[in-house]
Formats: sequence, structure tokens, C-alpha cells
Amino acid sequence: MIILLSGSINAGKTTVSKQIVRLLPRTAHVEVDSLREFIAWMTLAEAIPLNLQNAAAVTRNFVAYGLNVVLSYPLTQDDYDYLVRELAPLGVPIHCVTLNPDPAVVLTNRGTRELTEWENQQNPIPLRDGHQPPAVRGRH
Repeated sequence: MIILLSGSINAGKTTVSKQIVRLLPRTAHVEVDSLREFIAWMTLAEAIPLNLQNAAAVTRNFVAYGLNVVLSYPLTQDDYDYLVRELAPLGVPIHCVTLNPDPAVVLTNRGTRELTEWENQQNPIPLRDGHQPPAVRGRH
């Protein structure tokens, strides 16, 4: 099973993903933002498509090994469509969940991570303009 977990910056994607991994046996968490660290020198606009390609590749490897996967990222409709197109041939169920907390919650510093000025400017709109929760068409 693959769970695509979407939501704005600071919506709780990492927290929810960690809980799913804790509760669901043999589950890996692919945090797309962490893949950016490999290419931190690259502009965000250039890195996003590569990060999604790498996330799809890592997800395929985990599924081939018999693991469930939670993939977390602020998905646009294009991102969602790309991931479903890439991952559907694996033949496992794909579920998409979008976290949509109140904007006041999203703009609050929580835990040990403080929001940067850039993140505050992006919220409650996620990383890219035009973000809407992906429209899930049927079961994958």
C-alpha cells in the first residue's frame, strides 16, 4: 500500500507520517523534502521535479521489498497525477490524504522546529502557487 500524504507547510505531514509508520507494520516514510538535501545547491524550481522522480524511485524500491510506503509532500494536482502514473503499475493500493488544518495552526511554531520567514510567507499556501488538494479519481 502507498499513502500519498499532502498538505501545506507545517500542516503536520511529518508527524502524521511518523504515527502511521509506528502503527502500520513494515512501513517506510519517504519525505520528499529530505531528498532535496542531496541537491541543496539546486534551485527549488529545478529540484522539485527531480525530488519527485527520486521519491517515486525510492517508493518503487520499498514496495518491491514488500514494504508499505507513506510519501509526504505538498502535492499539486500535477504532482499527484505524476506519482499515480509512476506508481500504479506496482499493483498496490494508492491512497491520497490531504491535511488541511486551520491557517492559524499552520502559522504557529510547534515542537522544536520554528518556521522560517520564507515558510511564513508561503503559508497557508504551500510551496507553489496554484496548490489545491489533489482530486482523487477512483481507487488506485
